[in-house]
Amino acid sequence: MIDVTSIAALLKSVAQQELLPRFAQIEPGVKPDGSLVTEADLESQRLVASRLEQDYPHIGFLGEEMSAQQQESLLASGEPLFCLDPLDGTTNFVSGVPYFCISLSLIQSGRVTHGIVYDPLRDELYTAGQGRGAFLNGKRLQARDTGLSLKQTSALIDFKRLPPQLAARLVTEIPYASQRSFGSVALDLCWLATGRVHLYLHGASSLWDYGAGSLVCNEAGCQTTTLEGETLFVNRLEKRSAVGAVDQHLFDAWIKWLGIPG
Repeated sequence: MIDVTSIAALLKSVAQQELLPRFAQIEPGVKPDGSLVTEADLESQRLVASRLEQDYPHIGFLGEEMSAQQQESLLASGEPLFCLDPLDGTTNFVSGVPYFCISLSLIQSGRVTHGIVYDPLRDELYTAGQGRGAFLNGKRLQARDTGLSLKQTSALIDFKRLPPQLAARLVTEIPYASQRSFGSVALDLCWLATGRVHLYLHGASSLWDYGAGSLVCNEAGCQTTTLEGETLFVNRLEKRSAVGAVDQHLFDAWIKWLGIPG
């Protein structure tokens, strides 16, 4: 239905030509929800949308920088949709922190069937297809049993959006060996898929944040859920928590510690 190779090349080209030259070089604006937006976000979305609408006129396009009304209308249509985050990690991008990406998913029948995440600074391209596996620069990603206990793990935790009681418990009853927070949900999930971190927890992100990354993660063999014990991806605008682990043993231990129904 789609040519993943050509779409990946499009994302790489846009990221290299529009994002990298502006990295740490521009002033942001502030959206109504308080998050940042830059000309890089807007130009990236414009270029990707223009090309996809030309090549795939039968597939709708939803971008993060559209209005909520437009996004709701597209999701309600039930038609296949490309879903783009033109710059995931905008705060990092503006501040000169080298951790951001461009992320695209294809949603069909309410499920993510293809995902592409590109990190232009490291030239790392993550791709995944439903039932077809996940890949980093063409090499298959396959999660393996780490043999670690929960107390031996490195965890990627975004504290800001967690329920206060849970955030406090993570500080006073530390369940892992080490903790990080990087600032790009799509890349976070891809790094979990590579085994660069072992556990993941985020309190609230949008479908363009986790759509492609969640497919990469799951197709690599990692386990994901939400704090409510639900499937991570839903075809709605509501923000979702995200919980993940690199192998089944750690996932079982992690959700038990978090009190998530198994």
